Amino acid sequence: MSHLDSSIKDIHAALVAKEITPLELTEEALKRAHEDKSNAFEMICDEEAKAFAATLTEPEADNPLWGIPYVAKDNFSTKGIETTASSDILTGYVPVFDATVIKKLKAAKAVMIAKSTLDELAMGGTGTTGHKGKTYNPNDPSHGRMIGGSSCGSAAAVAEGVAPFALGSDTGDSVRKPASYAGLVGMKPTWGRISRYGLFPFAPSLDHVGYFTRDVYGAAVLLDVLAGRDLHDGTSSEKPVEKYEADLDRPVKGMKVAILKDIVDSITDKGLRRHFDASVKALEGEGVTVDYVGFGRDLLSSLYATYIVISCAEATSNDANLDGIKFGPFRGGKTYQEVMYNARTKGFSEFIKRRFVIGSYCLMRENQEELFLRAQRNRAKIVEKVNAILKDHDFIYVPAAPGVAPLFTQVSDKLSDEYLMADNHLCLGNFAGLPSITLPLCYENGLPIGVNFMGRAFEERKLFQMSAAFERLSGLAETSSSDKKEARL
Repeated sequence: MSHLDSSIKDIHAALVAKEITPLELTEEALKRAHEDKSNAFEMICDEEAKAFAATLTEPEADNPLWGIPYVAKDNFSTKGIETTASSDILTGYVPVFDATVIKKLKAAKAVMIAKSTLDELAMGGTGTTGHKGKTYNPNDPSHGRMIGGSSCGSAAAVAEGVAPFALGSDTGDSVRKPASYAGLVGMKPTWGRISRYGLFPFAPSLDHVGYFTRDVYGAAVLLDVLAGRDLHDGTSSEKPVEKYEADLDRPVKGMKVAILKDIVDSITDKGLRRHFDASVKALEGEGVTVDYVGFGRDLLSSLYATYIVISCAEATSNDANLDGIKFGPFRGGKTYQEVMYNARTKGFSEFIKRRFVIGSYCLMRENQEELFLRAQRNRAKIVEKVNAILKDHDFIYVPAAPGVAPLFTQVSDKLSDEYLMADNHLCLGNFAGLPSITLPLCYENGLPIGVNFMGRAFEERKLFQMSAAFERLSGLAETSSSDKKEARL
């Protein structure tokens, strides 16, 4: 097995022992990126990556990310490197600054080797709406199944072994559901824990920086590096950054977990239900108290509508600057209105246009009370219910998705009846701004299924403690794809 197929911890040990150099590791990652069959990349940064890796000559034993290759979703600003958010309207846009997370990873001497595909402007959940077309699930060689979105390319890159971690963004479930479909760890920390400066905004009240790793240790040390106050982002938290991997080996006896009964009862996949029930018994065997609690079907059934209204309204406002003048290619026109019309008509897909129409409609003065403000009030009710459950429990535990990755023929990212019936409960973590992590549970016919733990605000350290315990129970802490086919639960 190549070092590149190992965990962050094992790659770091190999680098420190000089079994491999950052340049050799980077060259192998670049080679794999060019061999990608999942349509995972917007741009592969050959020269930039090799030039930076060549400067890393003396290992840093206390820096776990030193010399390790990674991939960034293409909605993070990268200085001097084209950043399109998988949208035609940003083709040719080259930022003049790095996003804060990119700067932090560069300071930690991690090596960015590529920018990954996404659903256009990070809107969508299937990995099908970006201007490069579908991004495929590497677990299905036939290319019949999706990997999910919007952080589709980042998930695919880690799943097919190009890099041991990748940056994504999560507005509703855009890291955590692809992690379930890819067999990865997908982490979304507390809102404000990681600076969003340089992340192209979708819906700022919901947007989180997230990331994919192969194990919980990698997720914890990555948060060590990425978390913290940033003066460029007024919403970033001033709370001190903890040593998030400090409690990974501690027992979880005495912790309390709430399972949302309404969600579990809606599962029709018998294999998933069997594995999930087995995981509950395993947690109880570790001394964890597990309670089944009702959330309320009315509130759960309102999640998607509430999310669509709020996210589309915020997106409509945020993306008003994509007008062919401030941003976007000039496509002709004698007046500002003509320039904007031409740029947006040719630059956006039909899916994005529909989202903007919905957002504009919800923000019209005569509709605000009935639509936008009503959605905000409903969000408050949802958050109140989540916090009430977490007042008496350390975590909420649910399946991350209703089954394995769906076939493209079964799912549409248009607002069809099929799409409206898709599972959307992971947006609870975005509505409430709470830390939430997806972990592999099992495999069915070679296809992964994940589960999700959500904790209280800024309790990521405890969340990682529970996640590491679950990882040991599942038997899926091994990092090679061949080892991950067998689970204990």
